[in-house]
Amino acid sequence: MLNRKRRERHQASDDTSLIARGTVIRGDLCFRGALHLDGRVEGTIVAEGEDAMFTLSEHGQVDGEIRVPHAILNGHVTGDVWVTTRLELSAQARIDGNLRYHTLEMAAGAQINGSISREGDGGEAAAPHELPAPAETEEAVSA
Repeated sequence: MLNRKRRERHQASDDTSLIARGTVIRGDLCFRGALHLDGRVEGTIVAEGEDAMFTLSEHGQVDGEIRVPHAILNGHVTGDVWVTTRLELSAQARIDGNLRYHTLEMAAGAQINGSISREGDGGEAAAPHELPAPAETEEAVSA
């Protein structure tokens, strides 16, 4: 049942681009629809549109920033990752950079070497969860 839902999400976009294994792109990359990366990008990857999805295979590499609404990562990223809707980290995913996300699914084995923060619904950082300050008592404690 879970696999069926994933397949349905992948079919949502008619525009899919594939960067094949062995291909290296040097420069920023902007896309619509879906982008599947088996190769390497040295630059920033930016998605246009709220339904755009980026998939990084276990062979793929990104040396630069990623800014997308939905991402499935299973390769190596050296740079910051900003995902506004949903981020799925597979077992071989490795991120050497800071991570900001709204919803995160992380498999055992995935690695993040950097700070991790959850974004709120409006794109702002979610308020940190803090314990309330201890209540002050006016009673003197005698020893």
